[in-house]
Amino acid sequence: MLSFDIRSLTEHAVTVDDVLSVDDPVWQDGDPKPAAPVQVTGRLSAAGPGRFYWHGSIDGVVALSCSRCLGDTKGLVSDEAHLIFAEAGTEGVEDDPDVFLLDDRSAELDLRPAVREQWLLNVPGYALCRDDCKGLCPTCGAELNLGSCAHADQS
Repeated sequence: MLSFDIRSLTEHAVTVDDVLSVDDPVWQDGDPKPAAPVQVTGRLSAAGPGRFYWHGSIDGVVALSCSRCLGDTKGLVSDEAHLIFAEAGTEGVEDDPDVFLLDDRSAELDLRPAVREQWLLNVPGYALCRDDCKGLCPTCGAELNLGSCAHADQS
């Protein structure tokens, strides 16, 4: 469960230990999708009137394309996060880009959008299927990992 009752958070902190599934609606078209459920752990607690603090981690595997040969590969995504959530209207948070605003009519704090954001910020920008990937021939597009092509001697 990655949604928590705000009223209970004001009384006591909660331990977070759950997964965010691959097909969860929080993932949007164009997002680098997880190859398996994302592990989400940590502690969520009140941090003053209308404010909440989550210290935790996300760990998962992302499906990517190799930057050289465009073949399928996977990368690790791991992050330790320290996030502040605040109810809309809480003094001093409206313009702070580091604060996740909560709808003042909601009774729940949903960690999923924040987990998605941390996921996107930590997806590797350059992935290789293997360290010695030869990539594609710039002339004919042949995958050089499978063998050389007629243009192999040309540079």
